[in-house]
Amino acid sequence: MAEIINLNKARKAKARADKPVRAQENRVRFGRTKAEKAADSAETAKIDRLLDDSKRD
Repeated sequence: MAEIINLNKARKAKARADKPVRAQENRVRFGRTKAEKAADSAETAKIDRLLDDSKRD
């Protein structure tokens, strides 16, 4: 006979095993500091201003 498994326990064990992997992906995706985001935003705004100021009418 086959071994009987509790599906709830198996599901929860899989979720516990996947949690660190998902956490690492989120750290890479969303793990920037507020200062880094502000610096990128300021740099983008500076480039946009430079391009807008360089346009001819």
